[in-house]
Amino acid sequence: MTRRRIIGWWLLACLLVPVVGHATQVQATLDRSTVQLGDTVTLNLRVTGSGGNVEVPDLSALRQDFAILGTSQNSSLSVINGQTSSMLTFGIALRPRHLGLLEIPALTVAGRQTKPLQLNVTAPDPAAAAATHKRVFMEAQVEPDHGYVGQQLSYVVRLYYAINISSGSLDTPQVDGMQVSRLGSDVNYDSERGGRQYHVLERRYALIPQRAGHVVIPALNFQGNVIDPNDPNSFFGASTPISTSAPAVSVEVKPVPAAWGSAAWLPARKLSLAMSGWPGAGEQARVGQPLNLSLELQATGLPFESLPALTLPTLDGATVYPDKPVTGSRDDGRWVVGRRQHAFAIVPTRAGTLTVPAISVKWWNVLTDQAEVAQIPAHSITVLPAIGGTAAPAAPAVGSSSGAPAAALPSTALSKSVVTWRNIALGSIAIALLLLGMLAWLLWRRRGATATPASAAHKPVKTSSRQLQLAFLAAARGPDVAAQAHALLAWARAERPAIQHLGELAAALDDAGQRAAIAALQRRQYGGVLADADDDSLATAFKPGFVWRAVDAGSDDEGLPPLYPFKLR
Repeated sequence: MTRRRIIGWWLLACLLVPVVGHATQVQATLDRSTVQLGDTVTLNLRVTGSGGNVEVPDLSALRQDFAILGTSQNSSLSVINGQTSSMLTFGIALRPRHLGLLEIPALTVAGRQTKPLQLNVTAPDPAAAAATHKRVFMEAQVEPDHGYVGQQLSYVVRLYYAINISSGSLDTPQVDGMQVSRLGSDVNYDSERGGRQYHVLERRYALIPQRAGHVVIPALNFQGNVIDPNDPNSFFGASTPISTSAPAVSVEVKPVPAAWGSAAWLPARKLSLAMSGWPGAGEQARVGQPLNLSLELQATGLPFESLPALTLPTLDGATVYPDKPVTGSRDDGRWVVGRRQHAFAIVPTRAGTLTVPAISVKWWNVLTDQAEVAQIPAHSITVLPAIGGTAAPAAPAVGSSSGAPAAALPSTALSKSVVTWRNIALGSIAIALLLLGMLAWLLWRRRGATATPASAAHKPVKTSSRQLQLAFLAAARGPDVAAQAHALLAWARAERPAIQHLGELAAALDDAGQRAAIAALQRRQYGGVLADADDDSLATAFKPGFVWRAVDAGSDDEGLPPLYPFKLR
């Protein structure tokens, strides 16, 4: 069977698969939240996950506040990883009947209810109404008309036209002292001005002032071509040029408040700070077992570049390993939303109570014009000793009232501590003597090789795998955990040079006993678990040599990756 025929059968099977998706979900949205009386607004009702036919919803609840101008319907079907999903969208064109804050009630769609929405209907602009004798005109507006340095302003420009425009171009605002960026996509709708109907193209920009003072946004120009349906020449490409301009607008930009202090200046409409991943109430942790913690900072009206980096302080009784941060900015059509997320692995190093202190971010609420603080309270958890061992004893508290803390220790604990350190010292001396002996032997071998050719005399001396194995077995019978791990890795790299750490070594072994021995070694190295003086399980596990996993004979680790990730048969 040819590859093309297989692909054809696969596509046919995808089309014949019934729509099996998640539970039906419905959502209601408006293309704008504020309109002028006479404007047209579109209500979108989206249905996802429904495999059957969906009837047009009952819209009678809207007729009291809106005139329903028409409805449209659009459906789509997608297949992702074998899962088929569908989306159906009802578009309802509405025109408000009166001024005020109008509510679109919950509507029943596909057996489920949408959430209520609100629409702010304002009075028409008198200047725009006076210009309705024109076939095309423009409006411009900044929201709000004043703000602070670094605060995002929303600049909107609207093109009204009652003619057939075949082509055109709209300038991009160039404002000295402001950072300008496009927001979302263009919005098209219909509006009424002075009893005349217009098509409207609305475009928004985010403006972020870089300095304080009076800032003027210059007039924005539009140039296009108009086709006259009553002109027979228009059918042959003839058109008439037309142009118009949006009026210039100005804003007052205030500096950072003098009493703000040295904290990062964060003027936002909304800011939230959250933590996730911390164990719940009553849960416990163990020494050496990581706790995964994530911090997230999100602000409306600020890009992510303006948000401070998320960090954790040095924790008493734990080591913190930060992950790579995740950042990004999006917009909801009017405002930029910046986000920073940072994950951390917290590894307890001793038993007791582990506390992550409170974390706070100071910011300026531009809606209330006052400073606020987003805070995560302190979190604590009880850390138990590692499994199979005991935690390292906690250091005595500073300022203790005891006059002789050493005398308060039991004699058995004191003697055990002395024996432990003596064993460590003796083991370290033994390892040092062994390494010195190996070095002397290697130098002797090198001196005795004078009869070899000159090219061979300059080759570096390479320690054999057997010699490294003997060095490891000697270290394994001592108390120095770091020396054991170092010697084991050195021996393994002599046979498998690509191995970087103990985790990769364990993954490359095919013997369960050797993998368990490595896990125990890691617990002793990072978790504070003490081994018995007569424990020789590590040396016993590796005395016969490494038991490597079988490697595919056809693989080539040093070659280029295959051109195609998979093959069709």
